[in-house]
This record gives sequence, structure tokens and C-alpha cells, in this order.
Amino acid sequence: MRFSEEDARERDAAEAGQRELFRVPQAEGGVYAEVAYMAGNSLGLPPKATREELLADLDEWARLGVEGHLDAARPWLPYHELLTGPAARLVGALPAETVVMNSLTVNLHLLMVSFYRPEGARNRIVIEDSAFPSDSYAVRSQAAFHGLDPDLAVVRLRPRDGEDCLRTEDVLEFLRVEGDTVALVLLGGVNYLTGELMDIPAITAAARAAGAVAGWDLAHAAGNVPLKLHEWGVDFAAWCSYKYLNSGPGALAGVFVHERHLGDPRIPRFEGWWSTAQATRFEMTPTSRPPATVEAWQVSNPPIFAMGPVRTSLELFDKVGMEVLRERSLRLTGYLESLLDGVLPGRPLALVTPRDPQRRGCQLSVRVTGMSANELARRLRYEHGVIADARQPDIVRFAPVPLYSTFHDCWRVARALAEIFPEEEA
Repeated sequence: MRFSEEDARERDAAEAGQRELFRVPQAEGGVYAEVAYMAGNSLGLPPKATREELLADLDEWARLGVEGHLDAARPWLPYHELLTGPAARLVGALPAETVVMNSLTVNLHLLMVSFYRPEGARNRIVIEDSAFPSDSYAVRSQAAFHGLDPDLAVVRLRPRDGEDCLRTEDVLEFLRVEGDTVALVLLGGVNYLTGELMDIPAITAAARAAGAVAGWDLAHAAGNVPLKLHEWGVDFAAWCSYKYLNSGPGALAGVFVHERHLGDPRIPRFEGWWSTAQATRFEMTPTSRPPATVEAWQVSNPPIFAMGPVRTSLELFDKVGMEVLRERSLRLTGYLESLLDGVLPGRPLALVTPRDPQRRGCQLSVRVTGMSANELARRLRYEHGVIADARQPDIVRFAPVPLYSTFHDCWRVARALAEIFPEEEA
């Protein structure tokens, strides 16, 4: 390996992250007490503060019963508003454009009710061919719901032959040539498989210029890379909170709708108890009076104990700042890339994530041959104490998350790969 363990330790001594604020699992293999956790792009680690804060909310329920809606230290009726400001700052939005609610795919469906409105020849939905399966299922079901053939209505943009990542210029060219048939562009801001960061502003501008709606799945982008959704003119976006946002498995998700759409009576929405304005909610009238904010897209009252962990995490991001995290992310991911460059040659491993740091987040995806991705991930965990994320059949994803990952974690990844694949056996 090009760099020593001592070098990694020195880098960590010179640049501390926020690892002490998180609970890191104990290792089940290898020689170190804690795991080198590289799966934060799948499920983030819990902040230590989450347990105490969640217990405090539970105690208020026990103390107050139903009166907690108004009298709890963090009253339940407006509880979701505690998340609005930090979430808006995280994604570069206005507070009126941002709300935390439901789960990611539920939110995508609610948003497509409003913004996927096929008409005549303009009926297609554009996604990337390597979109997360849930997105693929969602858009196909939306097309079918409108009486369209999903095989024709859903366009899956593929990388060029021999390449792993979708080029921005190819997306722009497609929209230039065939944009008049496109109703909705719905791409992943960061591709879950390759870690590629898409050019969100350029693709958004091209989609809107073509007369299409620009929507984004930011599951792997929120909390990973700086975002400016309002400035970029994105029509809508949704993201989850259990990956880089460290809010727990199945955590509540976020929604953005640009202010130009807020209060527009022409836009259809599904409505429910929480869609009407808070000030008039308990008048109990049969007709909703939605506010001219994204809160009009809410349906049900929010689950308070699910909101607590999201609030705790968002407050941490608010304190540290995405720009600071991005700079540390570039250093950590670049360091891991340098280590892998010293290990991968001569071994059945290849990096598929873009080399340009501006075209990726804090994820490096490695393709393995001669061994399944699941088997490699198993050996990393039980022989070396490294937790990575496998995507069958041949991709293992490593995410050095800037909040809690260390340079030493990166060094452990490279050393483990070198030991699992001795050069003489490559």
C-alpha cells in the first residue's frame, strides 16, 4: 500500500471529524475494536443524542397524555416545524418550500400526482437505467395509472457502451431532441449504484426548457453534497433521512416544492387532515383550506417519535454545515481513492465511480470479478471488521461519511482488500 497506517493516524490527529458524537458498532472481525463503517450511504450511524432526545419526547407523552399536543416541551401539534428550517438550509430551499413527512417513495407518488400530468404526445417519464428499483416501480405504476404502457412511457437513459456512468451531455442531448415528448424528468441526484453526482442545475434547466417538469430523488444527495434547489429552479424533490442524515431505519423523508407552484389552485393534490392550514384545522370543516406552502402536500399528522431522530440529526447538520462537510468529504474520499489506486491494479477489482471529485459524493463503488459482491462484503466484515454495502452481482460500495468516518477507516478498507486478494493470486 502506498500509505502507512501511521500516515492515516496522523491525518486523523490533525483533522478530527464528529465521530465522538456517534455510536459506532463493535467489530466482529479483525484486530480493531470498532468497525470501519463504510455503509452510511445505505444506513447512517445513530447520533448519541438521539436516544436521550427520543426518551424525552416519550416522557412527555407519559406526563401529559393528549395535552402534549400543546403543552409538551416540544409541542406535538407544530412539532414538524422544528425540522423545517434545518431541512430547508440542508437542501438550499426556502422554509415554505420544505417539509418532512412520510417515506421517500410515498412522497414521490404524492408529488407525481401533482406534477406528472401526461397529455397527448407529452407523456414520457425519463429516469436513469440504473435508477434505484423503487423509483423504477413508482414511475411505471404512475404511467400505468394514467392508462399508459410503462414500457413505452418510461424512458431509461443508459450510459454509453463500455461506460458505467451517464454523461450529462447525453441527458441534455436527449432532452434537446425528444423533449417535446417528455412530461417528467425524475433522476437520482447521486446515483445509488455508481455514486455519480448528476449535474442537477444543468439537467433541470434543460428539462424546463423542453417544457417538462424537473423532479429529483435526492436519497443519496441530501446530507452528502451541497444543494441549492431553490436557486436551481428544481420543480420538486424528495429525499430520505436514514442514509447520510442518520435518522434511523425507515426514517421520515423530506419534500421540496418550488415556490412558483405553491398556492397554485390548478395543481392537483391528495389531501388529508394535515393538508389544511394549522390555524383552522380544529374548526373541523368538511373542506380543506390548504396554506400556500409545501405543507399543503401533507396528508396525515406526523409521527412525533419518528420525527425526533430526524430533528436531532438535522440540528447536527445545521451546526456543522454542509460546506464544511463537503470539504472534509472531498479529502476523505480522495484519500480512499489514492489508497485504492495502490491496491486495485493487478487485482480483480475496478473503480466505477467518476474520478472527478466534482462528479461524485462520498462514495466509491468497486466492481469485483471472480467473487460475488455479497461474499466480498461478508469477508470484509467478518475477517477485517469493515462494513461495506454490496449490490449484487458485482458492486461493493464504500462511503467514507465525513461526519464519522476517519482516514484510518479508509486505510483499513484498502488493507483488507489487499489481504483478501493477494497479488500473486490475482
